[in-house]
Amino acid sequence: MAFNNSFLNSLLLVIVIAATANGIGVDATRPSTPRRVAPRSNCISSLISNQVFDSIFLHKDDTACPAKNFYTYDTFLKAAKTFPSFGSTGPLPTRKREIAAFLAQISHETTGGWATAPDGPYSWGLCFKEEVSPGSDYCDPDNTQWPCSPGKSYKGRGPIQLSWNYNYGPAGKALGFDGLKNPEVVANNSLIAFKTALWFWTTPQSPKPSCHDVMVGKYVASHDDVAANRTAGFGLVTNIINGGLECGIVNDGRVNDRIGYFKRYAEILKVDTGPNLDCEHQKPFA
Repeated sequence: MAFNNSFLNSLLLVIVIAATANGIGVDATRPSTPRRVAPRSNCISSLISNQVFDSIFLHKDDTACPAKNFYTYDTFLKAAKTFPSFGSTGPLPTRKREIAAFLAQISHETTGGWATAPDGPYSWGLCFKEEVSPGSDYCDPDNTQWPCSPGKSYKGRGPIQLSWNYNYGPAGKALGFDGLKNPEVVANNSLIAFKTALWFWTTPQSPKPSCHDVMVGKYVASHDDVAANRTAGFGLVTNIINGGLECGIVNDGRVNDRIGYFKRYAEILKVDTGPNLDCEHQKPFA
C-alpha cells in the first residue's frame, strides 16, 4: 500500500509527540535547566568569624604568651571539620552556646590572665600550649591498656591541656599519632593540639558523658548522676574536665574563672549561658 510523503510526515509527528508525552526516550527526572547548588559554608565560620575569634582571644599572640602564634583561627576551623557534630547540632542558640562553652573551657585551661590584667582577666585565653612545672609525669602505671613509655611526660598540653597516658593513648589512636611515644606533638603541632581538645570534648568516657552531649541537650542522667546532682549545664562540663579537683567545693575560684570566660564569650556570640553554671553541689565522677 502506497503512502504519500505528507501522510508519512504527519504519522511520524504523532508518534514523536506520543512518545515524548509518555517519557519514552526522555530523562523525565532531569530538569531542562540544571540548577547550581552552592557549596555549604563551614558551619563554625558562619557562627564565629576570624574577627570575632581575635576579639575573644585578645592577647593570645602577645609576646608574654608562650603560645604566641601557635593557636590560629584557620587551624581551629580545620580541626573542627574532623568533628562535624561540633557547633552544628541543634538550633542556632544551642550551637552558639556550645562553641562559647568550648572556647571558655580551653581559655581557662590555657589562661595567662590575672585579676587586674589589661582588658580584664577573661581576655587571656590560649596563652599557653603546655603545662609549666608539672608536679608529676601524669603516668598511671596501673593502666595497662595505655602503658606509659619510658621517660615520657603526659603533662597538660594543647587547648584542653590533655593529660595522663589514658587520654594521650586513645586520643592518638583516634587522630593518627602515637600519643604514648610522642606526646610532645600536641604542643608542637597546632592542628593536632586543637584536634585533641575537640576529641576530648566530643568523646564520652564512661561513666562520663561527652561535653558535647551535655551542651546540646543529649545528656541523659543515670541513677548515679541524679544522686550526685549532676545536672546538665556548663557546670557539668567542668565536672567532666576537672571535677575531681574543682567540684563539690563552695565558691571555687577555678570554677568561677571558667564561668567568667563563658559569660564573656556568650555575650560576644549573643546567646544566653543556660542554667547550672557551677558544680558546687555536684559530686565528681568516680
